[in-house]
This record gives sequence, C-alpha cells and structure tokens, in this order.
Amino acid sequence: MTHTYNITGMTCNSCVAKVKSELLKLGEITSADVQLQAPQATISMSKHISTETLQKAISHAGTKYIISAADTGMHHDSAAVADETTTNSYFPIFLIFGYITGISLIIQIFNDHFYLGQWMSHFMAGFFLVFSFFKIMNLKGFAEGYGTYDVIAKKIAAYGFVYPFIELGLGIAYLTEFNPLITNSLTLVVMGISTIGVIQSLMKKTPFQCACLGTVIKLPLSKVTLFEDLLMVGMSVVMLIMLIAN
Repeated sequence: MTHTYNITGMTCNSCVAKVKSELLKLGEITSADVQLQAPQATISMSKHISTETLQKAISHAGTKYIISAADTGMHHDSAAVADETTTNSYFPIFLIFGYITGISLIIQIFNDHFYLGQWMSHFMAGFFLVFSFFKIMNLKGFAEGYGTYDVIAKKIAAYGFVYPFIELGLGIAYLTEFNPLITNSLTLVVMGISTIGVIQSLMKKTPFQCACLGTVIKLPLSKVTLFEDLLMVGMSVVMLIMLIAN
C-alpha cells in the first residue's frame, strides 16, 4: 500500500535526508520518496503503519518535523489496524518458540527422567540454529537492521554480518555439547551485549524493526525481543552454575 503524507519543518535537503533515513528504519516501509518543495512524502509499506508511529520515527530526526496524512484513504481507524498488525506480527515467533520447546521436550520423553541441563542445551541449539537461518537468508538486510539498535553493530558495521554466524556456531556447539563452559560463557557475553542494545532502544521509545528473524519475518522491536535475549542469558547463567556446582 502507498500513502501520501504532509511533512512540516523541513527547510533543506539535509532535513529531507534525515526524515527519509528515520522512515526507512521502520521495517514495513519499502520505499519513501520525501520532497522538500511540496513538502510531502510518498510512502510505500507492506503493512499499515499508523501516523502516530511515523511521527515517533521522524521525531528522532528532530522535534520540529510534523507528519500528517494527506490522502483521504488514511482516514480510518488506524489504531485498530495497528493493534491487529502488531498481534499478527508476533505469531511466527510464538510458533517458532513452540516448535523448539516441543521438540526439545520430546527428546526428554525417551530418557529415564527429565534432565534440565540437556533440555536447555537442546532448546538453545534449536533457538540459535533457527534464528541464524533466518538472518543468513538476507545477511545484508539483517546487518542494516541490526545496526540501528545494537551497541556494537552501530559502531562496527561488520559485526552485523558476523553475528548470524556466531549464532550458528553457538547452535552447533550446543547440539554437539562442545565444551559447555566456553559455549555458555560466550552465550552470556554475546546475548548480554545484545540485551543492552534492546533495552536502550526500548527506553527511547523510538520505533525500530527487530532483526531477530532477519528481514524474512518482520517484527517490531518490543518486550518480546527483550524476553528472547534475557531467556538466553538466563539459561546460560543457570547452565554455568550447574557446571560449576558439579
């Protein structure tokens, strides 16, 4: 879908570039043609984005920029559409978590009793292997998205290209039970750093596209993203404690 918006506050080409850059950070926006003379923006999006969300995005470029709908097609209950879009967008990640949890639990059925450490190892293997797969499908797109909020990827762009392979390596390490002490320590550091970036972005209340599933499945950066990272941090801490205790 494509809509036209009026944007006030732009006075130069630098303003245009800033506004366009912030708009394109929203994953559902496929293109944004921002013009100074009108001044307007013609925005194409894969899913409906409310004017309020667009305003939050361009406010990151400067509080003087104000966006409003210019076409009559936008005069509908945008809040209801946004709520429905948000709800639907989380379904894939809940489904993935359900599959990984179920499969890792099935393995425990064939044991004489439930092994917590083994279950967590299999769960984390599934998590890292599946999530790295989606990231590697569009490595460049992931790196660009991850660079908008991760503390390291913001400063070192190459880290965004390396990160999916770190997850892949961790997945293989958990699956093969390679040196649990090193594997869990590395997970704690990597996911801990990732958590910092997510928390900082959530505190700013600026709309960001979550890059956890790459660009194939688009998700808004939210508390769900924070839960994913904290879950991996928590599991790695528990497994380290178990290793030290034994």
